[in-house]
Amino acid sequence: MDGAVIAKIALAAAAYAIDRPYDYLVPAELEGRAVPGVRVLVPFGRGNKRTEGIVLALSGELPEGKRLKEVFSVLDDAPVLDGQGLKLCLWMRERYFCTVYDAARAMLPAGLWFSIRDSYHIASGVDREASYTAAGRSRRAVQILDLIWACGGSAEVGQIHAALGAADPAPALKLLTEQGVLTLETSAQRGVGDKREKVASLAVPAEEALAHVTPRRRSAPLRYAVVELLSTVGSASVKEICYFTGASTPTIKSLVKSGLVTLEEREVFRGGHEEADGPTAPPPVLNEEQEMAFQTLDGLCQSPKPAVALLYGVTGSGKTQVYLRLIRAALDRGQTAMVLVPEIALTPQLLRIFTAHFGSDVAVLHSSLRAGERYDEWKRLRSGLARVALGTRSAVFAPLENLGLIILDEEQEGSYKSENTPRYHAREIAKYRCAKAGGLLVLGSATPSVETMYLAKTEVYHLVTLTKRYNERALPAVYISDMKEELRSGNGTSIGTLLRRELEANLERGEQSILFLNRRGASRMVSCGECGEVPVCPRCSVHLTYHSANHRLMCHYCGHSEPLPETCPVCGGALNFIGAGTQKVQSELEELFPGVEILRMDADTVSAADGHQKLLDRFQRKKVPILVGTQMVAKGLDFENVTLVGVVAADLALYVDSFRASERTFSLLTQVVGRAGRGEKTGRAVIQTYTPDNDVIRCAAVQDYDRFYAQEIDLRRLMDYPPFRDVFVLTASGADESAVLRKCQRLRRSLESWAAAWSDYDMRPRLLGPAPAAVAKVNNRYRYRLTLLCQNTKEVRQLIAGLLQAAADDREIRGVSVFADVNPYD
Repeated sequence: MDGAVIAKIALAAAAYAIDRPYDYLVPAELEGRAVPGVRVLVPFGRGNKRTEGIVLALSGELPEGKRLKEVFSVLDDAPVLDGQGLKLCLWMRERYFCTVYDAARAMLPAGLWFSIRDSYHIASGVDREASYTAAGRSRRAVQILDLIWACGGSAEVGQIHAALGAADPAPALKLLTEQGVLTLETSAQRGVGDKREKVASLAVPAEEALAHVTPRRRSAPLRYAVVELLSTVGSASVKEICYFTGASTPTIKSLVKSGLVTLEEREVFRGGHEEADGPTAPPPVLNEEQEMAFQTLDGLCQSPKPAVALLYGVTGSGKTQVYLRLIRAALDRGQTAMVLVPEIALTPQLLRIFTAHFGSDVAVLHSSLRAGERYDEWKRLRSGLARVALGTRSAVFAPLENLGLIILDEEQEGSYKSENTPRYHAREIAKYRCAKAGGLLVLGSATPSVETMYLAKTEVYHLVTLTKRYNERALPAVYISDMKEELRSGNGTSIGTLLRRELEANLERGEQSILFLNRRGASRMVSCGECGEVPVCPRCSVHLTYHSANHRLMCHYCGHSEPLPETCPVCGGALNFIGAGTQKVQSELEELFPGVEILRMDADTVSAADGHQKLLDRFQRKKVPILVGTQMVAKGLDFENVTLVGVVAADLALYVDSFRASERTFSLLTQVVGRAGRGEKTGRAVIQTYTPDNDVIRCAAVQDYDRFYAQEIDLRRLMDYPPFRDVFVLTASGADESAVLRKCQRLRRSLESWAAAWSDYDMRPRLLGPAPAAVAKVNNRYRYRLTLLCQNTKEVRQLIAGLLQAAADDREIRGVSVFADVNPYD
């Protein structure tokens, strides 16, 4: 076949075990459109089911003795990923054990995703009688025909499956298709389309148009008003013309018919944020220490070599001002920049600052935007209309050309690590992109991750420090409140005596307070005071959390919900509420301070679009006295009237089954304490704990990161944890617990034989487990884990990939899925 064009395609339907580039023949009519980076619709598998794929490369060599299927259709008008984007997909597949298509999907906004729908239609020329004759004695074929004729001659595959219940419709559909009764049609519908609007402009000179409508000004005033407006502004959207003149669409159409006005369509962008009003803000004035940091980092940014730098500065040291100067310098050189933040709640405050300095050059990307808004912001970045991307984890894939600078603010945060496939870390993707573009990655934090600080101290990363607060103010005075003493004195509430006294003082002075508790809901669990019964989730191995807002018991893992019983369902005894969440703290504060407005900020109150922004705006503008929240309030927020921060339960994250527990607790406490005293007023912080002598809490109280790091790095070295070794976790999950355990044991035996071959005992990989996950059962699936401690090398990744493929092909133990994660945060 001379001149054949072969497309190598990554498929959405291919599982990881069979993921590879598949060869397809490009029909002559699709040549020139089926190019690398576009998505296509292709047949796959024995049944030739239509599936989506992305073209990776083109070839002119037809494999010998191989009959290729053809590409059905091209779904995109232009490539959605360029050459570098496709290379990143392949790199992610090798690093994160995902399919190429999973990686591509993660890189694109949800508005670009396609929904593939298969439907069966009665073939042309086939009547009802002929169709039933062809069905013969097949009861299922008759059922399918009943459904399709009832639906007007066509039905989607999902409807057919629902109608037949547990029965497999495939044989009957194959029979009817082969008999020529049914035809299969596949449609691909994109989540969001381009938004367009009609724009009107004068087709003739303004003087001529006005001369034409002036004689009938009284009888046709709206025609005159439209022409007069267009003579002034040149062109305007039909919607705006109708709004300002009162004219209707028929009036504008009559002007088009008269040859005075022309209409054309143009693309408009759905704004993900409001543009800044007024002139561009001047560059921030830096103090001496900030200026030195800026000069060092900008020098690295100007170098053609890629680099990573840690900007290590105490809370309130003015890292944001340094970021602004770095971005301005990069833009002036014709480069683009990216700023990542760990929480959506931080985006509105930073967005106001960034738009004040860079105006429409800023595009924002995060999951709280509507699909259309996010898609349009992505297009603005891709077209070069915006040159600064601001967003959360997924914004690391922003389509920026000539990328010169990536800033990862609060780089230690676990939210930069994806918990779903592909399980990437934004820091690793940012390093890859900077390496390819020759850019600078700035990791900013007052409490860097232990791994990052280790790499900075060993000179793998550049280290730049800010030791003083920007406004020369002292760090907040921190008081540690021993909650054991509160219990001894008869106070069983979440608010201790010291915290209550400080809150009262703030209320008297008209100053604001933030209380932090990293648990939403009202009570951690409900227990019977008579028999000790505790309601548990029927689908997960966790206790149900009580939510006072809807008086229901809820599971935070699978979403199960049930009403709170009036008495114990086992013995009829009275129920006790144990532990506290943000809802309960809010209720206790309302009882302590009647008439005082108290805002709550957690996943239950900010689920709607822009919910976090509305809450923070209200807190700032209306000077709401007290804000209670989860970790959303712990980082990055800057309110000058906040002078008191209270940590309600500092022990929550400290005593959990994770080697990162101390690091997380120290970071959270340091960050939340740093929210106080950021203006002219002196700040204070109260840390409530049952273990006041714990070294982590003591170090966080005085913000002594260096002492904490020295202790933690010694412990990590002793335990062979990162940064000295990487952690690979293989998780098996399934409905049958014994099958899950057998699968884990089989994986362990394979890893044991591999590890035993290492001659150097000190460097030999360590293998732990299998052990149940922290929550062993989620949504009726049991989860067990194997942990492998070793260096993250290509050889190890190939071994893990081979084990995953073997597990998928294992026919002895079915119904168990296995996935791998590198350096997980849970």
